[in-house]
Amino acid sequence: MRLILASTSPARLSVLRGAGIEPQCFSPEVDEEAEVAAREAELGRSLSAPELTEYLGRLKAEDVVRRYGPEGTGEIDGLVLGGDSMFLLDGEILGKPHLPEVALERSKQHRGRTGVLHSGHWLIDCTGGSVRGSAGSVDTATVTLSADLTDAELSAYVATGEPLELAGGFAIDGLAGAFIERIEGAPSCVIGLSLPALRRLVVELGHEYPSLWAL
Repeated sequence: MRLILASTSPARLSVLRGAGIEPQCFSPEVDEEAEVAAREAELGRSLSAPELTEYLGRLKAEDVVRRYGPEGTGEIDGLVLGGDSMFLLDGEILGKPHLPEVALERSKQHRGRTGVLHSGHWLIDCTGGSVRGSAGSVDTATVTLSADLTDAELSAYVATGEPLELAGGFAIDGLAGAFIERIEGAPSCVIGLSLPALRRLVVELGHEYPSLWAL
C-alpha cells in the first residue's frame, strides 16, 4: 500500500521514514487564509485550533487528489494524507516565528511552561483508480520547556536558525531536544504527524497499517 503525503515538510517526511514508510510526496496548492475565512463565514463562527488543523489537512489532501488522482493526472494510487499543526501557549496560536527576535521572545515566554500542540490529519482512500472514502483525526500533545534555560542558551538556539520555520519555534527531534522537560502525548504528534492517529485512520478506512511499511 502506497502512502501519498500531501506535504513537502521535511519533519513529516522524517517521521514517516523513521516509521518504515516511504511516501510519495506532492506539494498542495491551497490558499489557507482565504479558505479558512470562507469556512468561518459559512459556519458563522471562528474555527478552534483543533478544527483548523483538521480542516487545513483536509484541504491539502483534497487538493492533491483533485490534481493527481483519478480525475486529475492519475499519478497516485494509495492513501493520501494531509496534515497541519498548531502550537498554543495561553490559548494563543503561535505559528512559525520567521524572525529571530520573534523566536527568542516566544522561547522566553514558553520557558518553564507548558504549551499545547494540535496535529490535524485527513486521509483519503484513493486506491484502485477511485476515491473510496476519507476520514479525519486530531491528536494533541503538551510540551513543557525547562525552567532553568538561560537567555544565553535560548539566544544560541535561535542563532542556529532552526526554530524560525517551525510551528511554536522549537524542534524536539533537533537541537532543542535537550530543552524539552516533558512531553505528554505521542512524540510524533509534536513533530507534526501523529503516527498513532495515522494508524487509526488507516484501519478506519479498512486497510492494514503494516501494509504501509516499505520492507
